[in-house]
Amino acid sequence: MNPVERAVRGIDRAQQRHTPPAVVIGVVRKYGDDRGGLLAALITYYGFVALIPLLLLLSTVLGFVLHGHPGAQRAVVDSALADFPIIGDQLRQNVHSVQGSGIALVVGLVGLVYGALGIAQVLQHAMAEIWNVRNTDRPGYWPRLARSALLFTTLATGLLLATAAAALIGTTLTGLPARTGALVLSAVLNSALCLACLRILTPAGVPVRALLPGCALAGPLFTLLQAFGAVLVTHQLRHATAVYGFFATVIGLLSWLYLAAQITLYAAETNVVLHRRLWPRSLLQPPLTGPDEEVLTAVARQEERRPEQHVEVTFTDRPAPTGQRDPPHRPDDGGNRRP
Repeated sequence: MNPVERAVRGIDRAQQRHTPPAVVIGVVRKYGDDRGGLLAALITYYGFVALIPLLLLLSTVLGFVLHGHPGAQRAVVDSALADFPIIGDQLRQNVHSVQGSGIALVVGLVGLVYGALGIAQVLQHAMAEIWNVRNTDRPGYWPRLARSALLFTTLATGLLLATAAAALIGTTLTGLPARTGALVLSAVLNSALCLACLRILTPAGVPVRALLPGCALAGPLFTLLQAFGAVLVTHQLRHATAVYGFFATVIGLLSWLYLAAQITLYAAETNVVLHRRLWPRSLLQPPLTGPDEEVLTAVARQEERRPEQHVEVTFTDRPAPTGQRDPPHRPDDGGNRRP
């Protein structure tokens, strides 16, 4: 055993003896076992795809509103919307000639529905992967579509409540109390919204109390992410040049979406680890701990694609000799290899 491995194994033994670090390591290991980075990238992609038709839809609606209304045109030019890179310059130059298009409205709606349904489907797939639901037990297309509609309704309701609450605080309080109250209320609402969404996306057999720890963690993190995004746009991108502002906006938006996806996935992983007590996990193998074997068994069994298929998982006490690719045949196999 070299000095580096000896040091890592010492750290491994220490974290396994203490619950807080063991839980953190368990969540991180579970995220890696479920290919969380790939799931977060898929959520980010569909989120970005949904935003493009959303911008087209907003610009089209804006054209209908601005056309023939000089007061509305002046209000848009004087608003914070005119400070955004690319969009702001176009508004200042063409605010008097912006017109809505029926074709653009239809294209924007269709694209928005496509992208939004993609996000909902990927989120349901991610929750099934995280909770290791077998493929044979996962819902079909129409139940997933119904869940998607319920998810969008919940998100729209949550956003309306958050907007109304923020407006109420802004009209009743000023200064530091208003900002503090808005942040606290936003964290509470984000936690509640996260709980409602995870309840929709998570398998029905999981109790609601098992979803509380991750949501309590995700709510404040979402609030910080929202506040950071607002500061970035307000203080960094509003005076950027057209070209630089375009690239900075795209990269910043992708990064923001990826962070939001990671927060969602880590919240779900936290719920799974705490609910199933999947700690302590080992940093170096062998040996495998009991939670290690439980997670690896669940990951293997979730790949069952047909009711006739049954996956069995066994673990050996020591690694196979060098050059041996297949494990020895079990006595009950009769000496025949299973495919």
